[in-house]
Amino acid sequence: MSNKIEIEKLNLHYTNFHALINITIDIEEKKITSIIGPSGCGKSTLLRVLNRINDTIEGVKVSGKIMIDGENIFSDKANLVNLRKKVGMVFQRPNPFPLSIYENIIYGPKVHGEKNKNKLEKIAEESLRAVLLFDELKDRLKEPALELSLEQQQRLCIARLLANKSEVILLDEPCSALDPLATLKIEELLQILKKDYTILIVTHNMQQAARASDNAFYMLLGEMVECGETKQIFTSPKDKRTEDYITGRFG
Repeated sequence: MSNKIEIEKLNLHYTNFHALINITIDIEEKKITSIIGPSGCGKSTLLRVLNRINDTIEGVKVSGKIMIDGENIFSDKANLVNLRKKVGMVFQRPNPFPLSIYENIIYGPKVHGEKNKNKLEKIAEESLRAVLLFDELKDRLKEPALELSLEQQQRLCIARLLANKSEVILLDEPCSALDPLATLKIEELLQILKKDYTILIVTHNMQQAARASDNAFYMLLGEMVECGETKQIFTSPKDKRTEDYITGRFG
């Protein structure tokens, strides 16, 4: 399997705080990779650097290289609009726009210039089908998205990325606001989506990481302690710090 993302000697400072320390990892294409570790270890920072959302924070300095499909996202030639279209993000709490379900889905394509009504309707249907929502919502597309359940809202936020033709989906604790049943439904959805998308998920939930991901990265104090196949990380970690965290002795 080829790598979608290659990170080399990545360092990130928030003013004087060294948040990411010399990280070098590869992220496989069309796999689910979980990033685990205690609070404050740099998980979300690493996720957000992949579409350069951290650029909006004052005092951030980044060095190193991140290649996505062979292109360095820190290059002077990098197009941030295209990067954020390609690398989409879903946050802890669902954040649908205060618009109709339909308008949420087609918002991105319209911003990028698509005006054809038939094409927009097709995009909306395909995106909702991909997240297994179309049959539930096909007669409710004009209703406010904020009236959906939290699980449906989170699926809608994922569908919004797919409508934008994102290739990489970043998920920052996407199930933290959901109950266990809704969480399992989102995990099942991710297994379907990984056939076509590269997915990274930050989670505090060890069971979720073990169930849902193919590969796992363990971070501690801004460093990448260990990375590998999820089964190996959880059953025979090579680093004692990883073992301590997995077994609950630390973190």
